Amino acid sequence: MKIVNNLLRCKVGVFSSLLCVVSCKETKEEDKYTDISHLRAIYSQPDVTKWPSPFLDSLVDKNKFQDIGTLPKQVPYPKSNPYSKEKKELGKFLFFDGRLSKTGQIACASCHHPELAWTDNISRSLGHNRQLNKRNSMTIKNTAFAKTLFWDGRAKSLEHQASFPIPDAKEMNTHIDVAVKNISNVKGYEHLFEKAFGDSKVTKERIFKAIATYERSQVSRNSKFDRFINGKKELFTDKEIEGMHLFRTKARCINCHNTPYFSDNKFHNDGQTLFGAKDEDLGRYKITKKIEDVGKFKTPTLREIGNTGPWMHHGHFPSLLDVIEFYNLGNPAPIQKKHLGTSRDSLIPKTSPMLKKLNLSKDEIAALIAFLETLSTRKQTVNLSKMPK
Repeated sequence: MKIVNNLLRCKVGVFSSLLCVVSCKETKEEDKYTDISHLRAIYSQPDVTKWPSPFLDSLVDKNKFQDIGTLPKQVPYPKSNPYSKEKKELGKFLFFDGRLSKTGQIACASCHHPELAWTDNISRSLGHNRQLNKRNSMTIKNTAFAKTLFWDGRAKSLEHQASFPIPDAKEMNTHIDVAVKNISNVKGYEHLFEKAFGDSKVTKERIFKAIATYERSQVSRNSKFDRFINGKKELFTDKEIEGMHLFRTKARCINCHNTPYFSDNKFHNDGQTLFGAKDEDLGRYKITKKIEDVGKFKTPTLREIGNTGPWMHHGHFPSLLDVIEFYNLGNPAPIQKKHLGTSRDSLIPKTSPMLKKLNLSKDEIAALIAFLETLSTRKQTVNLSKMPK
C-alpha cells in the first residue's frame, strides 16, 4: 500500500511539475505583452511586423490593412497640379487673404489658423456676418494624405475642396468671379501668378491649385511618436507606451485610425448623428443619398489631436477624456421612436458594429490620452508681413 501511495505521489509530483512548466511558459509569453520594458524595446523601432499583432475587427480587411507609423517623406502631388516653390508661396498668400470674401475679412485661415493646429478651436466655425457653420473645422495639416475632404467626403481633392468656401453663403459668401476680380485688382499678385504659372492671368482654377499646393505642403514632421518609433526609446514614458499598446489592442482605436495618417480614410457611424435633435446631421447620406450612409462621417486623422479640440464633427466634446469615455461606453446613441408610415423611419441611424464597450479602467484611459498627445507637433507661425498690395 505504501508503494502505491508513493507511486501516486510521484505521478502527481511529475504532473504538477509539468503543469508548472507549461503554466510558467504561457505566463512568460503573455507577460511579454504587458511588460513595459519589452514593449518599449519592440515599439521603439519602425518595423511594424515586430510589433504585437493589432486587435482587428472582423469587418476590417486584413489584406488592405496598414499599421500606424511615420508619414512618407515624399508628399503626393497630382500630375495636374505638380509642386513648385512659387506656387506654394502664392497659395500661402491666397490662403490668408480675406479679399477672397465678400467683406474682405474672411480667409481660409479664419477657420484654419496655424497657431491653433490649423483649426479654430471652437465648436463650429463662424463665417459671413458671424453665421455659425454646421460642423467643426478640421485641421488642414496632413491633408495631402486624405482621399476625400470634409466630414462628409464631398470633395475629391484639395483643389476641389478649395472651391467650396468662397461661394458658400455661411463662409466667404462671394461669387467666384467676384473673388477672381478682387485678386486681379491687387497689383502685388501679378508677379506671384507669373512666377507660379508662367503669366500673370488670374483664374479660379489657378487660385484653387495654388491654395491646394500650399495646403499639401503642411505635413506633421517629428512628433514625439515619430521620434520614439524611429529609435528614441527613452523618449516615451511608461504610460505613453502603455497607451500606444492599448491603442492597437484593447481600446480598438486601430480599427479606424490606422495607417501613418492615423485614419482609414473611410466613413463610419459613431453614434453622433443626433437624430431628431436640433443639431441632427445625417453626414455622408447628404452626399450619396444611400441609406447605408446615414450618420456616417469621415474618420479624422489623429495627428495633432492634442491641439485640435473641441472634437467630433459637431465640436460637442471639450476634452479628449470626454471622447474616450464616449467610446469606452460603446458609443451609445439615444433610442429613436419609429413613426410608422413616415419616410423618417428609414433614416434612423445605426451605429457601426465595430464600436463596442471597451471596459477601459481610469488608468488605461489616462494612458491612452497620454499616447494620443504624443501625436502633436509644435505650434506654427506664418510670416505675413509682405501680403500683396
